[in-house]
Amino acid sequence: MKILVCISHVPDTTSKINFTDNDTKFDTNGVQFVINPYDEFSLTRAMWFKEKQGASVTVVNVGGPETEPTLRKALAIGADDAIRVNTQPTDGFLVAKELAEIVKNGGFDLVLAGKESADYNGQMVPGMLASLVDFNFVNACVGIEVEGANVTLEREIDGGEEKLSSTLPIVVAGQKGIVEEKDLRIPNMRGIMMARKKPLSVVEPAGANATTATQSFEKPAPKGAVKLVDNVDELINLLHNEAKAI
Repeated sequence: MKILVCISHVPDTTSKINFTDNDTKFDTNGVQFVINPYDEFSLTRAMWFKEKQGASVTVVNVGGPETEPTLRKALAIGADDAIRVNTQPTDGFLVAKELAEIVKNGGFDLVLAGKESADYNGQMVPGMLASLVDFNFVNACVGIEVEGANVTLEREIDGGEEKLSSTLPIVVAGQKGIVEEKDLRIPNMRGIMMARKKPLSVVEPAGANATTATQSFEKPAPKGAVKLVDNVDELINLLHNEAKAI
């Protein structure tokens, strides 16, 4: 089984976010970038298939040279090789189109990704990718098993979980539950040294065009001062007349 894991290069969630050029560009100064957490869950599950079933694992990212340390970390975790599509991920459709070319040319059986990236939270790329390559698709996956060409899955739905059956090839968008946080892997020194020797291929983009453009960014409004109340009647009055919560 050939597995492709889609990796997003995102700011660490503890980073302080700022914008430049009249709030039209993200300021990367002082920001540490990491593997998108949802993608890391899926990568860890791919490593299980590699170790238990002998699958090969390739990781892919759409981005510039600045994303290569993130791909190297994925290689240090255990992926066999990496691909970087040399273009900026300006919108979800462009990313999906570029990933589709990798899938079509690579003969992959299973494509794993996170359900969304932690920066833009678009939740669009895995579904669009599945449509472009005509693969089955399951979103918000919290469990996956593969036996031959048959796939059994669990996904999160409103109020519970749903069990599904499908067949390869398939695109699966995972989240916490596909593995647990305690199962995530920290690269050790041996893995880091081995990652330096693993192939990281840079391919030129297929020429997909972005269909959306960012106009500006805006930070959430700062939280107001905390008000302490002495009795329930005053609390109800504030919730009703000021907060408009009831």
